[in-house]
Amino acid sequence: MSDEQHPYEEGKRAGAHPLVVVLGILFGLWLFVALIVPSSRNKQAAGTEGPAVSGTEDPESAPVIFKVQTTVREMNAIALVVPAQATDSQVAGLLKRLRSERLAGTLGDHMPATTPGHTLGDHAVADIYVFSDAKFAEPGAVKTLARGAHAPGTLLPSAIPFEVAMEEVRGHYRIDLNDTGAPDKGSLGLADESGVHSKHFRRIF
Repeated sequence: MSDEQHPYEEGKRAGAHPLVVVLGILFGLWLFVALIVPSSRNKQAAGTEGPAVSGTEDPESAPVIFKVQTTVREMNAIALVVPAQATDSQVAGLLKRLRSERLAGTLGDHMPATTPGHTLGDHAVADIYVFSDAKFAEPGAVKTLARGAHAPGTLLPSAIPFEVAMEEVRGHYRIDLNDTGAPDKGSLGLADESGVHSKHFRRIF
């Protein structure tokens, strides 16, 4: 009886050391994560995890639609209309796009010629006005803007006053290929050659 080995003896630890148990659990979890759960890196490499999602497009930079409302050939002027909700950033983007197309020689794809047959091209000289309100994109207002702030009022007695029409201009793109130093000028709002400008005028290029 005295030689019989007892399973538990006073002063001796029963079972494994707690540190060994903790390390064993941690190792087991690491092994589970490493071998059982697929890594995101492998998913991307395999290319099997659904369609790629492009970044959300910034509405401020989204291209704005426009309509050619009026062409006044004798004034080399074109009036465009954009939606009222178009932002200033979108109007500025439109002006830059028109300039890029002018430089690429593709402006005539969707813009009527202002100087057809000119040696410098169909848009050698052009004033492109951008409005949100279509009533200001009519020939009377466009002629007033093209004549300038100091044109005699008797020339267009029934037209919209220059000061009123000017404030409705969302953007203005002036092309003058005769001016080799600065053939393209674009702005939010409008600035007359005399220095008169709309309240929200800002040069874009």
